[in-house]
Amino acid sequence: MNLFTIKDLENLSGIKAHTIRIWEQRYSFLKPQRTETNIRYYTNRELKTILNIALLNKYGYKISHIDRMNEQELQNKLITLSQSEAYQERIVNELIHHMIDLDIESFENVMDNYIIAKGIDKTINQVIFPFLERIGILWLTNHIHPVQEHLVTNIIRQKLMVGIEGVVTHIHTEKTILLFLPESEHHELGLLYTYYLLKKRGARVLYLGANVPLKDLEYICQHKKPDFLYTHLTCMTGNFSFTKFISLKNQYVKDIPLVISGQLAQTQGKKIIPNVHFKKSIPEVLEFISTL
Repeated sequence: MNLFTIKDLENLSGIKAHTIRIWEQRYSFLKPQRTETNIRYYTNRELKTILNIALLNKYGYKISHIDRMNEQELQNKLITLSQSEAYQERIVNELIHHMIDLDIESFENVMDNYIIAKGIDKTINQVIFPFLERIGILWLTNHIHPVQEHLVTNIIRQKLMVGIEGVVTHIHTEKTILLFLPESEHHELGLLYTYYLLKKRGARVLYLGANVPLKDLEYICQHKKPDFLYTHLTCMTGNFSFTKFISLKNQYVKDIPLVISGQLAQTQGKKIIPNVHFKKSIPEVLEFISTL
């Protein structure tokens, strides 16, 4: 069983911690347990509950009304949500539920059914990327088991590769982008999503993948001379030094601009570093790609 903080619930549901505390006081659907030091924590079941309630509340149901529903009534109301955005959010919630329960067969079935109905292109943009954005915080805080992460990651990686291979575009750019993750970074999904976006733009992509030594980066840059280097930093190990990484990058490939997205870009983005460009959100990534 996973244990979640109120901050996890806030990040995953979009409901502010202050509001969650008020709901706990007024209604019966959420009953957190507490540590010996009186800190709230929540179980798998409570996370699922808050995700479902947040979705119904967002699309018009009053909390007092939701509180009177039994489990079956709540599920029936979720299924009847007709807005396309609500449907997409419900699918993402289902993926989160199945991941937490280690129900990998159901996880893949939900995704495959969406692909059949909407196509791989819409699945990547409407389901896979929103899922990664919401669940990424759990990977950073270690509030899901590594087995859950690995199983889900492998399924999504397969779907992203299918999407990348199937891209057909009439847009073309002469720019070449080299995608890589530095040593000690193994979270590849954000980089694969960027690969997909770049290919849709018609860019030339050199994909090196995860855990790439900078000496290897230097070698490929000498031979292929890319216009940009691009990395997506999600969750670095404790011995990773960003300052050292930039110093070594400038030592090996000083003249090629480096674009950085991901969690680290959000924390380092105020710094001004020559030839390094931070993209702190998906709109900033899309803006960069649109200029190629």
